[in-house]
Amino acid sequence: MPVRGRADPYPDAMGLRSSIANGLDRTVGPATRRRLLHREAAVRRSVINFLDVEAKAKKRRAEQKAAEPKPTPEQLRAQLIERLGQRSLEGTLNQEGLKWARNDPYAPHPPATLSRHEVLEQLHRLLAPRTYLEIGVRWGDSLGLSRTRSIGVDPEFKIRNELHCDLRTFKTTSDDFFERPDALEHFEGLPIDLAFIDGMHLSDFALRDFVNVERHCSPASVVVFDDMLPRNHLEGYRLRRTVSWAGDVYKVQQVLRRLRPDLVLLPLNTKPTGTLIVANLDPTSTVLADALPEVTRQLTSDDPQTVPDDVLNRSIAVDPEQLLASDVWPRLAELRDAGASEGYRDLWVELAQVPPLDPVEAAPASQH
Repeated sequence: MPVRGRADPYPDAMGLRSSIANGLDRTVGPATRRRLLHREAAVRRSVINFLDVEAKAKKRRAEQKAAEPKPTPEQLRAQLIERLGQRSLEGTLNQEGLKWARNDPYAPHPPATLSRHEVLEQLHRLLAPRTYLEIGVRWGDSLGLSRTRSIGVDPEFKIRNELHCDLRTFKTTSDDFFERPDALEHFEGLPIDLAFIDGMHLSDFALRDFVNVERHCSPASVVVFDDMLPRNHLEGYRLRRTVSWAGDVYKVQQVLRRLRPDLVLLPLNTKPTGTLIVANLDPTSTVLADALPEVTRQLTSDDPQTVPDDVLNRSIAVDPEQLLASDVWPRLAELRDAGASEGYRDLWVELAQVPPLDPVEAAPASQH
């Protein structure tokens, strides 16, 4: 009811429709107006019927889904693995957006006291390398540890950390980098004193990187691999299926032990997926390069991968703190800086005497 003494702010709806109808009669004619009204009514009925059917269908689907048995975590993981198994390896570089499969329980292993970056930081301090090469830059976390002349190689890096080294970067694959005639020009003829291989988490890529790196090293050089000790089989698959992903790089150590017994291999129990130091390098060796085609064929086996027990439980690894506490490191640096061409092997062998860790029956909660 309108308020007394004031104009009604809401005119009568029927009167308004009547005014509109009269206006339409004058402009388009009564016949056209009736056709428009019939079409409007038909469209309105169609929308109402559609919404009603869709609402019923939606309710029915919800009821059916609620009645279905919920899959177990193991079934969900199997379904995800099946879907991911249809993806090509081209997608393994950037899969952060995927919902990863739940990790299998980690194999029991001793608690790790240092991370890979803490190991690298101490190696930079102990060795004071004149040159540093890094394959796999990503965000620049490990490059930020260098204080020397450095080269970073990565096809898709985005450095977000402050750097303190004389750096040259190459936004390319490591294979293409080593094809360049001026690849190591930044080092002005010096060998690679320290290298960190953390590119593609695939054994064939990592082994090829090592072959190319060793050619530019000296007997005093040190090469560090990341992701050498996956904590369960799923973490060691070639196609990424877990948040923490080591890939099958652990196979490189097996190849080096078999084909290059002259090398000194020091697996380290580091967080999260283990590290490997390789020393006593021989830049003149062609053993790995000659065997590369056949070895690559053996390494690239389809998933699932079976990680050896001594890798899973880290019984082959040494305590990084104990290894880095050795007085061998400064003696090596002193020998290198003196320009010596011999005497390194005895020091590397001495370093290799650090005993491996004792296996444990259960990993501590902090490791999970």
